Amino acid sequence: MKISRVVVIGSGTMGSGIAAQVANAGLQVDLLDITKEIATKACERIKNSRPPLLMQEDSLNNIVPGSIEEDMETLKDADWVVEAVVERIDIKKIIYSKIDSLRKPGALISSNTSSIPLKVLTADMSDEMKKVFCITHFFNPVRYMRLLELVIGPQNDQEKIKELVNFGDKILGKTVVVCNDSPGFLGNRVGVYAMQVAMTEAFNLGLSVEEADAVFGRPLGIPKTGVFGLYDLIGIDLMADVLKSFIKELPSSDPFHEVGKELPIINKLIQDGYIGRKGKGGFFRINKSSGTKILESLNYKDYTYKESKKVVLALPELMDVKKVLEREDIYSQYAWSIIKKTILYASNLVPDVTENFNDIDDAMKCGFNWSKGPFEILNEIGIETFLSKLNKDDKIPSFIKQVIEQKKSLFQTKEDSLEYFHPKHLYVSMKRPQGVISLSDIKKSTSPLYTNTSASIWEIQAKSRFICVEFHTKANALDGLTNDCLLKAYDLCDEKYEGIVIANDAMQFSAGVNLNYFYEKAVNKKFNDIDIFLNNFQQSLYQLQHANFPVVSCPSGLAIGGGYEVVSQTSFVAAHSNSVLGLVESLVGLIPAGGGCKEMLRRWSGHPDIKNDPKLLSLKVFNLIGYATTTDSPVKAKFQNFLDNKDIMVMSRDRLIEEADNIIFTKKENYKPLKSASFLLPGSTIMTAMLDILNQLKDKKVIGEHGIEVGKKLGYMLSGGETNSSTILTEKNLYDLEREIFIDLIKQKPTQERIRYTLDTGKPLFN
Repeated sequence: MKISRVVVIGSGTMGSGIAAQVANAGLQVDLLDITKEIATKACERIKNSRPPLLMQEDSLNNIVPGSIEEDMETLKDADWVVEAVVERIDIKKIIYSKIDSLRKPGALISSNTSSIPLKVLTADMSDEMKKVFCITHFFNPVRYMRLLELVIGPQNDQEKIKELVNFGDKILGKTVVVCNDSPGFLGNRVGVYAMQVAMTEAFNLGLSVEEADAVFGRPLGIPKTGVFGLYDLIGIDLMADVLKSFIKELPSSDPFHEVGKELPIINKLIQDGYIGRKGKGGFFRINKSSGTKILESLNYKDYTYKESKKVVLALPELMDVKKVLEREDIYSQYAWSIIKKTILYASNLVPDVTENFNDIDDAMKCGFNWSKGPFEILNEIGIETFLSKLNKDDKIPSFIKQVIEQKKSLFQTKEDSLEYFHPKHLYVSMKRPQGVISLSDIKKSTSPLYTNTSASIWEIQAKSRFICVEFHTKANALDGLTNDCLLKAYDLCDEKYEGIVIANDAMQFSAGVNLNYFYEKAVNKKFNDIDIFLNNFQQSLYQLQHANFPVVSCPSGLAIGGGYEVVSQTSFVAAHSNSVLGLVESLVGLIPAGGGCKEMLRRWSGHPDIKNDPKLLSLKVFNLIGYATTTDSPVKAKFQNFLDNKDIMVMSRDRLIEEADNIIFTKKENYKPLKSASFLLPGSTIMTAMLDILNQLKDKKVIGEHGIEVGKKLGYMLSGGETNSSTILTEKNLYDLEREIFIDLIKQKPTQERIRYTLDTGKPLFN
């Protein structure tokens, strides 16, 4: 049965998010609540949500609000019904009774519960409904969180479950993890445990909240919110409820009881209204009493707040567990305690909750945004090293004992195929959903063709034989070494491969060129070094754009500034549905200089409204780049010409490389490289109009004095410099002009101040 119509019952945060994602997939979804008015208001919240739940506003038309009392007849036509009402079993069972009386034969039914066991939900169900009923646990916000946990029981029709897995994967774009019925399932079971260990160990060691978050963050491959920042984000009161649920459901022998018990500091925060970001604050708060916003942190020892200061612990900016553990100080002690306990706890869930330990890794990576799951961390440390660091009283889980008794390895390569340890079958082949090409798996089973500290090149054999360029710097910022890798990839592909794919497993495709590099060179007046770097960057991208073979970029997350310049100058783009694309250089007092200005002029030059008017062309791109425009979905990106019509949107993050492979396979035989472009630009005749725009923005206090300067330089670039509408400019002319103006701007102190401020705060400076 193909799922083509969906009904979601319950229009709260999760129900609305699920409905929005179904609508994003282009399917009709009925969103029901107690009254139609409530459901209609939910649709309005979806429309105005920030970050946006919809990939385009028109998708809202796919959502039909209705009431449970008057519109339940829609269930007769539904292929999948999702219950997302309040976490009360009595209310859920009333809903299930109505569903059972109206559902279409064979229709899938699920609950989005995060806390109620499947066996409790199905206790009073008919046998027929039990076959098609399961838990589909989405993570919030639904559009952006990749994980979908599918909790099943022995009563389920496995063919129906396969239908739902396939739908969640290919249509909704989720990484689907199937697990057995157990409290907290997989993601929350391990993730919440790790959070509690991180919190309690910080208290035990007397670490400040800033110190704890600095360790339990990027150095361990965990989002920079850390534990205390994450507590505030989720809500301290909500976390307290989650912990109570775990304590209630888990047996007293479960180690969760040691870290999940009530803490006086948590009770006091809740009592005083400090429940996190949604309240007065929590472990962090914003103090506005002085007239300015000051971030303060909690001293949990005496319950006082002080101005929060960034702590410098000399820890790696990128994930490097080994380096952290090598330190012989309180921070390595803290890190080891978290890692050790989390790995041991996760190991105890194999095979009872899942037989595939990779599912736990996937749950942590896709549900909590960890760079690596606990078993990948264990593999990185090495089982022997891990065991050697344990205390005598640490109980080794039976799963790890099994691994030790065999080959002391979680993974092995056999005939170029990756295998993983299975508690029942020793080693079995790593199997992903059909078609999925996992770079993470490839990296476990082979060595790169080329690597440096910033990027690597991997060989992939699928439908096509191609190479994959992976950036792996902080935020995948571009530098000289990433550029070297792009040049090396071109040479390798030209010799014996069918195409190049630029992709990675990180949160961001690339946040742009390394600003630290530019700043250091600028303050030391090494402007020639900057010019050489930019020229090399331009030439490598030009080479890829005009190559004799297809080059496909696969942006996910941020692809902005220099990151977007890479994307824009590849032959094709397979963009994840949540990609953020745009040129944001003006925010730091610069202009795009890796071909970004050139590329946007090229893309807009063929637009029907401005095709024959160079003035309109320059003005359009001037506004686009000047406002640092970004788009939050490939659909919106096409409206701004950040993407071409030939580029595609991919719902599943896991299927980006697969789609890139498909593009290479279909295009390689008759592929013709892009011809070099030429441009007719208006020159100084358009500058008056641009200055009018800038002065209006200054009057409205949108920009300051330096904003005027940056805008003038950008206008000069986009008008073609010292040219006129009868002079033909080449791509090289525009590349040269980009570099000239970029260097002119970075020489200026206000631009350097902008860069420094952004590096320190992550925010733009108004000057």
